[in-house]
Amino acid sequence: MGHKPSGRVKEPMPLNSADLKTSDAIWERVRDLDRSEGSGAHPLLWHLANPATQLRDLADAMHFLCLIHGNHPGLFDLALANGADPLASQWLTTASDNFHTERAFLVALSAAAGPPPSTPAHAESETAVTAQRHALEMLSRSDRAGCATGAAIALALEWPIIRQILDSAARRLEIDVPPLAMPPESETASLMAAMATTAPVERAMLFGFRQVLAQHRGLWELLEARVDARERA
Repeated sequence: MGHKPSGRVKEPMPLNSADLKTSDAIWERVRDLDRSEGSGAHPLLWHLANPATQLRDLADAMHFLCLIHGNHPGLFDLALANGADPLASQWLTTASDNFHTERAFLVALSAAAGPPPSTPAHAESETAVTAQRHALEMLSRSDRAGCATGAAIALALEWPIIRQILDSAARRLEIDVPPLAMPPESETASLMAAMATTAPVERAMLFGFRQVLAQHRGLWELLEARVDARERA
């Protein structure tokens, strides 16, 4: 698996919005952050997408992905219902509607893959991921202008990478793969440019965005630690 985390995975440290500098090119900034801090930069994603990966590792990933993103209402739904960013209403409506398909796909995969494999410290893992889901829900309910929308945009940009795991699992389990349905990146870029007209809103958007990346990194680190624990058992 590459590096082996030592001990129990810690929750991602909260990011201080005061450390985030404003920029006129917010779309370029979030794309850079997605490449450097996003899920695609973590080796576990490519392990899970490998057709030779053990099915138990996929079952484990499906279970915990379902725990963090398989519930309704999810991040998009809560951000839309919160109504903090009127400019984002149409984008969030599209994302929320489309994610119903993604959620159903994830739940079907989790059911087909079966329960998570026996792994040391399983109860602690469940508690950690439940806390991550709660953190995402808090972000999506934030009244700070731009924060919930930034978090939603992070999930939209992360999901195509996560779908590579789901698609690989679906092929292994002989489940039909639905078309990926997320708002076009051109619309997302336009939304960010329209919203980021003041430094506080831009900082809040970037804060929400980076917090989602941090929670996803925590998830992959935890799942990688579980893979290593099973290999040592």
